[in-house]
Amino acid sequence: MDLNRLTIHEAHELLSKREISSVELTKAVLHRIEEVEEKVRAYLTVDEDRAIEMSKKVDEEGDFSSPLSGIPVAIKDNICTRDLKTTCASRILANFVPPYDATVSERLKAKKAVIIGKTNMDEFAMGSSTENSAFFATRNPWDVDRVPGGSSGGSAAAVAADECIYALGSDTGGSIRQPASYCGVVGLKPTYGRVSRYGLVAYASSLDQIGPLTKDVTDCALVLNAIAGWDERDSTSANLPVPDFTKSLVEDVKGMKMGLPKEYLGEGVEPEVKEAILSAARVFEKLGASVEEISLPHTEYALWAYYIIAPAEASSNLARYDGIRYGVRAKDYEDLLDLYKKTRSEGFGREVKRRIMLGTYALSSGYYDAYYLKAMKVRTLVKADFDRAFEKYDLIIAPTAPTPAFKLGEKTGDPLKMYMSDVCTIPVNMAGLPAISIPCGFSGGLPIGLQIIGKPFDEATVLRAAYTFERATDFNSRKPAL
Repeated sequence: MDLNRLTIHEAHELLSKREISSVELTKAVLHRIEEVEEKVRAYLTVDEDRAIEMSKKVDEEGDFSSPLSGIPVAIKDNICTRDLKTTCASRILANFVPPYDATVSERLKAKKAVIIGKTNMDEFAMGSSTENSAFFATRNPWDVDRVPGGSSGGSAAAVAADECIYALGSDTGGSIRQPASYCGVVGLKPTYGRVSRYGLVAYASSLDQIGPLTKDVTDCALVLNAIAGWDERDSTSANLPVPDFTKSLVEDVKGMKMGLPKEYLGEGVEPEVKEAILSAARVFEKLGASVEEISLPHTEYALWAYYIIAPAEASSNLARYDGIRYGVRAKDYEDLLDLYKKTRSEGFGREVKRRIMLGTYALSSGYYDAYYLKAMKVRTLVKADFDRAFEKYDLIIAPTAPTPAFKLGEKTGDPLKMYMSDVCTIPVNMAGLPAISIPCGFSGGLPIGLQIIGKPFDEATVLRAAYTFERATDFNSRKPAL
């Protein structure tokens, strides 16, 4: 048995019966990393010694009451991990070791999860392909000449390649769901406020959200159970009761009403992707749900509004990287202003600089009303579209991405083309809704993702529909032949 191929629930069952040990499971994952990491390049840091030490401790204690006990997890490198390097895939934070844990890291450790390492990403989560990492590009396990998606490309690739049992990512405009789609895994963006952002290095604070990347929907529910909930250290955290999400893993969509927005199947969506989504709709109908075409008229403006709001927030958030308090500092400088300029010029990559400049411009005197304020008004209209739809429908289904994974280097010279990769996911962040991506087909051997969008704080219904679809199809059972 290849232990690294197990899901969380399969591993938990074997650990609970003492048929395997956490050390064996952790070593199997570390062996897999050694075997394929050169091809995939999913990790920035592998914390081998501490992972084995932690797994030994879990075995000695022998308490596997938590479904995550003794199970290896990979964490995206913009989520703080105490005494373990957290670089955001940027030169400016190349040596940064946080003195504290993010709330999600803390919660996983409390459940005795084994942190195996930190995964590669687009620098400061700005990108759709993980090619914007300052260190190296991650590759898609289904075809190593293609991107794994972004910005959580390392986490998605690690899960798809069985280099971890599950992973955490962050999603600002699709950064969990789009790589989940490209890598053929399950990725959930919870409702904004459902999971604490404390210790997540901020990109765009009103859009960022942490979520799981897993091998199936059951695992997704298990991880969400562990990381969701109110946190007094995060002012945007929602103080609401958290249900047991595993109770929504029921094969039943009878009587559910689903909307399929025509705007998500229009120009730019590849025919194979469109057919896979329509086929998924037919599966839901056979299972007793009703699917109707709907319209979300402001969808076409969401992408452009996002690329004003997110860079504006990034411009403010990234002002703290000045070479004074932490991170890398330029060596030769004449005065304080020169130190700032040189540190930021040397430390930030092209895409990060591009977005800081865009955001600073949008917020500057004389342009604030013309750009930022208008973009915020569009955001309100996008949210209103969803609100109206959810008065009649339980869920909305759509493609996760307009195409399967594209080739490395294919879009790096054309930022606008790259930004279009997130056209199906961005509106969900703008409205702060929960959404999941699950495998629903293949195009030329590459996975296609189905996106299921729910009402605010109704992850339970999203998971129920995703679980029902997963059990009725076999897309989830296929693995890349690395």
